[in-house]
This record gives sequence, C-alpha cells and structure tokens, in this order.
Amino acid sequence: MIGYNDALAILRNVCRPLPVQRLACAPGLVLAEDVFSDAALPPFDNAAMDGFALCVGTAGAAAGSCYPVAGAQAAGDAGLQAQPGVAWEIMTGARMPEGLDAVIPVEQVEVLERASDGRALRIRLQADLPQGQHVRRAGEDVARGERVLTAGTRIAAPQQMLLAALGVAEIAARRPPRVALLNTGRELVDDPMQPLASGQIRNSNGPFLAARIADAGAVLVVRETVADDPADFLNALERALAAGADVLLSTGAVSMGRYDFVPDALRQIGATIHFHKVRIRPGKPVLFATLPGGALFFGLPGNPVSSAVGLRFFVEPALRMLTGLPPERPLKLPLSAPYGKRQGVRVHLKGRVMPDAAGRLWAQVLPGQESFRIAPLAWSNAWIVLDEPDGELPEGALVDVYGLGHLLGLQVEGSCA
Repeated sequence: MIGYNDALAILRNVCRPLPVQRLACAPGLVLAEDVFSDAALPPFDNAAMDGFALCVGTAGAAAGSCYPVAGAQAAGDAGLQAQPGVAWEIMTGARMPEGLDAVIPVEQVEVLERASDGRALRIRLQADLPQGQHVRRAGEDVARGERVLTAGTRIAAPQQMLLAALGVAEIAARRPPRVALLNTGRELVDDPMQPLASGQIRNSNGPFLAARIADAGAVLVVRETVADDPADFLNALERALAAGADVLLSTGAVSMGRYDFVPDALRQIGATIHFHKVRIRPGKPVLFATLPGGALFFGLPGNPVSSAVGLRFFVEPALRMLTGLPPERPLKLPLSAPYGKRQGVRVHLKGRVMPDAAGRLWAQVLPGQESFRIAPLAWSNAWIVLDEPDGELPEGALVDVYGLGHLLGLQVEGSCA
C-alpha cells in the first residue's frame, strides 16, 4: 500500500496530455499554446458616452464655450475627418472622427439651436472638458501582438468573449477527455420507480459520478450497470473502448471479498495495474491501471463517499493532466473546532466552509463521516483534507480545503457565528 503523494506521482508519470488540435473556440477546451492578439482592442478610438466629440487639445475647453455641430456619428459608422472648431454628436461605441480628442456627455451640454428634424446645430458646454475625456483609445484593452491567454488556460465564457472580440476563430487546444462509467453490483437498481427486492439498493453512485464527470469538464460516453460477473464486466469494457473512452471508471469489486473480481479481470486482458490500495480514508481500495490500448482505468470502491473521494482526488487530477491544466492548489483555512485522527493516513472529510460575523472563513468538519453516509455530502460545500502526519488538531489550525470539484468554485452561504 502506498501513500497519496506516491500515487499522485504515478499518475503524473503515466498520464500523457491528449493530442493538440486546431479547434473552433468553445467552452471547455484547454489551450495548448499561448494566444497572441493579431488586432488591437478596441480596434479604433471610440466614444465611451453619448454626447458630443470635440478637439480641445492639451488646454481643454472651458465651460461656456460654444461650437457648431457638423453632424452625427453612430456606432457602426465608418471613420471620417472632422474639421477644426466643430463638434460632432456621437453615440457610445461610435468611432471618433479623426482630429477629435474628447467627448462631453449630452447631460453637460446646452443645445442652442436645432434643425427642423431635431438635430443639434449649435451647443454650449456646461462643464470644463479636458483632453481625452470619455474616449476609449485603440489598443487600450489589448495591444496588437500582446499575449492575451497562456497555455493551460481553460476556455470559459470570459475567455470566449475575449477571443470573439479579437476575431480568433480557432485555437490550439486539447479536447475534453471522454469518460466511461461502469457501476458493478447485482444488488444495484437503476430505475427509481422499481420496487426494491430483498437485498437490493438503488444505484446512487451512477447519477452522482455522471454529474461530477460533467462538472469536471469531461464527456461521459458510456454509463452502464454491470452484474458481478467478470465476463459481463469485460464486455462492458470493450463497449466503453469502442465508444472512444480515454478514461474508464468502475465502482465496486475492487476490495478483498469473494466477488471483488476487477483486479483479476484486468490482469486477464493484460492491463498494467500501477497501484491498488492507498493510505487514505475513505477509499483505500482505489485501483489505477492502464489498459492494453493505453486508456486509463480507475477502480473506485463501491461505498458512495469512497467513490466520490476516488473521483475527486484521483480521477480529477488525471483529467487535469490529460488536458494540460496545471496542478490544483488547495485553500488554507482554519478549523472551526478541534479534530483528531490517526496519524499515517490521509483523510478526506465532508466539510462546510462558512463565514463568521466578521466575514472570515472557517472550515467545519460535518458529522457523519462514514463512507456509506450520503446525506452529509449533500450538505457539504467542500472537502477538508488532513494529510498523513496530522494527528490532533486544535481549533484554528490551518487545513487544506478543496472545492467539491476541481472546476467548481467554492460556494459559501450562511454563517457559522
């Protein structure tokens, strides 16, 4: 049996990033190369306010100054050359006429004369106007040639907005990993409407892991429930590989009981088992292997919280490695109450991060830490991790805190005061 850090080192050694492809920009892709801008953003000087554009120079224009209005410039209008000494009515986002260098808001202007159609013909400034006021300069946000995104960045809505604004249609990226999920156990019932026979339980791991796989940025290509039969299990593996799975997960049948057939079934097909059993709680029987074609295989224990820990702390780091994301770093937060554990084992605790009356965050260990207890997991918003050397910890001791998923931000509500 090995420690968690040794298991993680094995994952790093085995997991190779997925191939780099030229792909259309889309959420969920991870950049394989830096992105440099071929254009300036904004692409031209434009107005930041509805108002009137003028040329005021370094001296600016004083309140009370009057100007004739030569015309109007709306967003989308082409550039034009302005004559000296005149104003142009301008709308937010409209290109600044050449030669003009400031915009006075419409609220700070008195219209002295209008045309029959309502257009302003002559205005008086009601406030001083310095040079550059309410003008967005070309390249003020992004300069041409500037590095805007770095390799290892995952594309989400803000990155997609930036790439769209710069006219970037394709990026060098890695696609989301494809994952297959196999729940083993003849006692499992998938249909929530089906009455349970004696000895049966509902398959809670399947829905949970399927949802978390999506949250982790992967694509679920196969989800099956398989009886406790090696032949059925191997047939399901073949179907998962035929569907293009990069990563295969199974739950159950990895411990030491008579029906825990997964390790032997993997050896039967020539898989390489890299580790089986890790000094963690819950989830000690976790197994990691590579199949003959190179796909990754994770055998997770069948207890619900053990499978959740296996996904969060073994599978999700592997998904990050496959897509080129950097290693995850935990938060360091103080314990809200003393907590003790046996040294020599890494413990993953269902936790809740809560602010106190002053807004400081605390990590609360929830009651009900047994691996079969699902309800506390539904109440949690974080994982609290105590490493192998930790023993008795006092209130206020700093501990590692992880979100429920590696891509899920910490959701903090309520108060522990």
